[in-house]
Amino acid sequence: MRPLEQVLLIDDDHISNFLTASLLKRIGLTKQISICQDGKEALVLLQHQAEMNQPFPDLILLDINMPNMNGFEFLEAYRNLDTCPNQPVIAILTTSQNYQDMERLQHFPEVEVFMNKPLYEEDLQYLVDKHFTKRIDQ
Repeated sequence: MRPLEQVLLIDDDHISNFLTASLLKRIGLTKQISICQDGKEALVLLQHQAEMNQPFPDLILLDINMPNMNGFEFLEAYRNLDTCPNQPVIAILTTSQNYQDMERLQHFPEVEVFMNKPLYEEDLQYLVDKHFTKRIDQ
């Protein structure tokens, strides 16, 4: 399996970021990991990539509960980005078990999967098998 070019991790939890980034590196899933502490920071990064004609991340791991701009607000703003050179897979990573969050996510077809933190290797394997195997093996 060839690694993904880039993964964007959007989460304000430093420990979760460390654990997730360590796991991504350990299993060799990606060549580059970008970490943003909230949705606003992530939008600035993505807008810059669009302006520079750089591809978007292959995978976005997005937390729901964050300061400044939460995951839902990010998803709304993400829809309005002018250019999207490639369509990343968006996975929600959260500790929330709130039924309303799950229900609200149904309105975002951009979200491919909902996973609980902490993320385990089996979770990533499922994600890769379901969404990237065809892309990566081509």
